[in-house]
Amino acid sequence: MPIGTAFHERTLPLCHSLNYREWSGYYTVSVYEVHHEHEYNAIRNAAALIDISPLYKYLVTGKDATKLVNRVITRDINKVKVGQVIYCCWCDEEGKVIDDGTISRLEEKVYRWTAADPSLRWFRQNGLNLDVQVEDISEKVAALALQGPTSARLLKAVTEADIANLKYFRVTRGKIAGVPVDISRTGYTGDLGYEIWMPWNDAVRVWDELAEKGRQFDLHAAGMLALDVARVEAGLLLIEVDYTSSKKALIPPQKYSPYELGFGRMVHLEKENFIGKRALERDAKNGVARQLTGLEVEWTDVERLYERFGLTPAAPAQASRVAVPVYAGEKQVGKATTTTWSPVLKKMIALASLETGYAKLGTQLQMEITIEAIRLKTNAEVVTLPFFNPPRKTAVPV
Repeated sequence: MPIGTAFHERTLPLCHSLNYREWSGYYTVSVYEVHHEHEYNAIRNAAALIDISPLYKYLVTGKDATKLVNRVITRDINKVKVGQVIYCCWCDEEGKVIDDGTISRLEEKVYRWTAADPSLRWFRQNGLNLDVQVEDISEKVAALALQGPTSARLLKAVTEADIANLKYFRVTRGKIAGVPVDISRTGYTGDLGYEIWMPWNDAVRVWDELAEKGRQFDLHAAGMLALDVARVEAGLLLIEVDYTSSKKALIPPQKYSPYELGFGRMVHLEKENFIGKRALERDAKNGVARQLTGLEVEWTDVERLYERFGLTPAAPAQASRVAVPVYAGEKQVGKATTTTWSPVLKKMIALASLETGYAKLGTQLQMEITIEAIRLKTNAEVVTLPFFNPPRKTAVPV
């Protein structure tokens, strides 16, 4: 049975919808109000506070900490400086992605590692015979994502830390309401935003300070439905939705190479040996069968299909995680993994895994759409990811 996170006593009274979901054994708010519109608008136009405490979090320390990290992930951790955060993936021996997450280099030989799935056993197995300690700090460290255009100004108002000079994918230390916190300029929304890491037992004090000072910055608590729309706009993948962990795959086609997920830039083949390196060298040389792309659905075509039935087309109320076929004529060439209406772009968009030959920018395809239980096809075009990428995401906030 799920339990509440460190912020449950604050999020429960705010959750008027009582719409919860389970995330790694915790109650997580899907949407606070009846609809997620206001929460999404907070992400894109003001500031949103999202409880991300259910993430798995690990602390890697010891003389060989860097060696272990480099052995597991596909990126070269030696290129990462203290105070820097990276997004990365890690693979099995076949070069298939197990999971993806972030690693913060807090000190020369101290790393905080986040993962979607439990990873302690895998990390420790690969640390055998090394002078390294891997501690599961998931229940010791609470985390909040503060995302949106006014998030920097709010943080400056509440934090004893140098927020003004905190660059994209960097981390700093400070205090909020007297509580020591780490603040990283990271997030899962594709917008200006931060993630705040704090001791679990002091988490409510941090929430209260942000909520109190956040009123003047139009701060809203936001749930998973709003986050889902934002992360699709940002072209960010969700494990077990947009791809399957190789640990959970039942058949070979459910396993993905980093090169099939748009993670190729995170594979540093020139570094020392790491898990899956030989297989990934083959992928780099021979190419891969699929590519993760963006699809933009032709809305006038959707309208035309609805008119056939005498219906007014309704933009989907929330992101759909149901995979649907994508065609080139009569041939199925892939699937759309997550589909949503983008309020900021005023377009219907989807993340899609397509055969490489059909993944070129501008390719015209068809995506399945169901109306009145009848399966139809609507036109869609292959576009670049991310769909939404505002300059404020990486710029120095003013």
